[in-house]
Amino acid sequence: MMDITSPPDDADAQDAAAGVNARIAQRVRELRAARGLSLQALAERCGVSRSMISLIERGAASPTAVVLDRLAAGLGVALASLFDAGPPGGGPLRRHADQALWRDPASGYARRSLSPSGGSSALQLVEVTFPAGARVAYDIAVRQPALQQQLWMLAGSMDILLGEARFQLRAGDCLAMTLDCPIVFSNPQRTPARYLLATLDPLAPP
Repeated sequence: MMDITSPPDDADAQDAAAGVNARIAQRVRELRAARGLSLQALAERCGVSRSMISLIERGAASPTAVVLDRLAAGLGVALASLFDAGPPGGGPLRRHADQALWRDPASGYARRSLSPSGGSSALQLVEVTFPAGARVAYDIAVRQPALQQQLWMLAGSMDILLGEARFQLRAGDCLAMTLDCPIVFSNPQRTPARYLLATLDPLAPP
């Protein structure tokens, strides 16, 4: 018997993507305004075109992870800060259903924002599912102070190129990183990888 109580998966995914893109748009507008930056000034700081930033702020574009990381660097925050679910004071608990899920349109990797928006912790937790054969290269802009990040492999394997250092990670491995140089994430296997990212962002806005 057909289950007519559950909406189509594609419709759910589209609704979720639209919701996350709207939140990204709001966060970029808020952070830019808080720093007193014009669209042109932010464009010059992060290397993303003024027109693209305008589209992102209006929710009219689906930016890639690389573009969002450049924006985050220009705004002086961690990438995870652009996916915040809401303003501080939201409480110490974030239910699974309330955790924003976003998929990179370029590589297909999915990131779930785990950390509650309440409290004053600078620690941000993200769960990532990385497709087989996918690759994402970040040309990290130096932030002061540099972000500290740890990656804990939950399943599968990943190759991480951090500057000139290469690391092959398997399930259970944990890698500590200082994000002050280019970094490349790649999954050389035929199955997806899953890992937890913990980022300490001392400059995260209150």
